[in-house]
Amino acid sequence: MKEKFLGTMYSIKETFYSLQGEGAHTGRPAIFLRFAGCNLWSGREQDRESAICRFCDTDFVGVDGQNGGKFSTATELAEHVNNLWPIDTCFKYVICTGGEPGLQLDEELIEKLKQKGFEVAIETNGTVQLPSNIDWICLSPKGSSEVLLSKVNELKLVFPQDDAPPERFKDIQADVRYLSPKNPFDGSISINQSEATQAAITYCLKNPQWRLCLQTHKILNID
Repeated sequence: MKEKFLGTMYSIKETFYSLQGEGAHTGRPAIFLRFAGCNLWSGREQDRESAICRFCDTDFVGVDGQNGGKFSTATELAEHVNNLWPIDTCFKYVICTGGEPGLQLDEELIEKLKQKGFEVAIETNGTVQLPSNIDWICLSPKGSSEVLLSKVNELKLVFPQDDAPPERFKDIQADVRYLSPKNPFDGSISINQSEATQAAITYCLKNPQWRLCLQTHKILNID
């Protein structure tokens, strides 16, 4: 078992039930299991300018979020996730996100979640190798970071990025490819979100292997 991030078994920022707001599973009910910590940014604003990923809008620091905490075993964390699913039925879906969930997610936790009936997905920056038993991999490359994954279900690229143009990832095997218009947190490119959206639309029209991805949860004000 790989060494866990922050020196503990599992450090979870928050866990909540909502709808997936973007990508191939848009609109699907899911448990969001947000792991604390990331290897591309500390999460502190004073470090944003020098980070590899400078446009993140997510709080993944600490374990003080909704239903967050530290969990000493995979069994304990899987039970925690299961308790948030509203009814005992099929279609259970959990999205492991972050931060970078690949720093902590392991085969044991995935198996425990599957024993509870969950399909297990991950949203990852692709800089760490992942367990082989994940059901759905959504890769979102960030900046100049080296991507170690060569085959994924979903490639979702924040656009535009100076260090990560879509052409850089042409050799990655993906069932579906999305461009997600960049938010205004990163000042490295002089472009607002409206301009980024139009740029993504233009690129997709010229390169139809890519599709436009909008964050519907923000448009609809869904947590």
